Amino acid sequence: MFRRQLRDTYVSLFIAALLVTACTKTDPEELSDSGGMTLGVGKPVPAAAETPSVGTEARDAADDPEIWVDPKNPGRGVVIGTDKKAGLYVYDLAGKQLQYVPGGMPNNVDLRDGFPTAQGPRVLVAASDRGRPGAGAALFLLDPATLRLALWGEVPVDLAEPYGLCLARRGDTFLVIVNGTDGQVRQHTVAAGADGKPLFREERRFAVPSQPEGCVVDDATGRLYLGEEGAGIWRFDLGTGPAKGEIIARAPSGMLKPDVEGLTLLREGASTYLIASSQGDSAFAVWNVEGAAPRYRGRFSVMASGGVDAVTGTDGVAALGGQVGAFPQGLVVVQDDEDQGATGGRQNFKLVDWRAVKAALGL
Repeated sequence: MFRRQLRDTYVSLFIAALLVTACTKTDPEELSDSGGMTLGVGKPVPAAAETPSVGTEARDAADDPEIWVDPKNPGRGVVIGTDKKAGLYVYDLAGKQLQYVPGGMPNNVDLRDGFPTAQGPRVLVAASDRGRPGAGAALFLLDPATLRLALWGEVPVDLAEPYGLCLARRGDTFLVIVNGTDGQVRQHTVAAGADGKPLFREERRFAVPSQPEGCVVDDATGRLYLGEEGAGIWRFDLGTGPAKGEIIARAPSGMLKPDVEGLTLLREGASTYLIASSQGDSAFAVWNVEGAAPRYRGRFSVMASGGVDAVTGTDGVAALGGQVGAFPQGLVVVQDDEDQGATGGRQNFKLVDWRAVKAALGL
């Protein structure tokens, strides 16, 4: 009798454990995107340097970087990267950590120089944020004199789940564009009010059919590029009227394998290059976009070099042309989904010399 009761107790506990396991759903954002993904299939380009792994001890964390260089001294500048579980990191142009700004769940980050404030021009930095109650975008100001980043304000965005973000400048007007996981896009103006706080106003709204994330704006042409993760890259005007968009590159295709993730622009003389992160095969696709129609130039992947491991399952990407610290013609920064050798397979950002990309693709 006792043995039967003991057996029945064990069976009941086993069934209860199975039920708990079956009912527990894993948030996709808790899982690494790469899943042990193999090396990229694009033209090989060596990694030049890397940042330390982000501080989150396990699971998906690093996401999107951005680059700022002092217009008066291209040897000074920062790389800002998101840890979408914890906050923002500030690195120097060689990848060394300078600052950590904790708080929120910042996913995408972008910046624009020359933002007017009562204390003088600052670098406006914005991040889409799902971790601050009642917000949707977190706004920061970078002091160009000290290279210190500070939270300026948290602003609401009418989206169920704010996800991707990019900034723009149209004349003297600064714009914040945020998209959500349901395909909705919101375009806002932002300025510093008389009280020093953000003045944030929705300017227009539109949508794409499924989940977007990465976006980037060419201020010179007034074009917004938006990645729809499972479908490709859209191009919109940056006006205030109804948004008219077209897909300029489809996914899946020979150029892009979903998910389509980060987007960035690099200007070099008369040329403007659009770079897109093709997460599905750990590659980066490149187009010339200064003309009326994009011109596809090829794909590259970042390989191990000089003690820096290769990039797999990549997410965010940023680029800046001209001298950027020790990179005389430009710098590309990409997220690596698994910093090999780091505890728990944590993530970081890799730095790539633009000259190596040009050589690989014959640009």
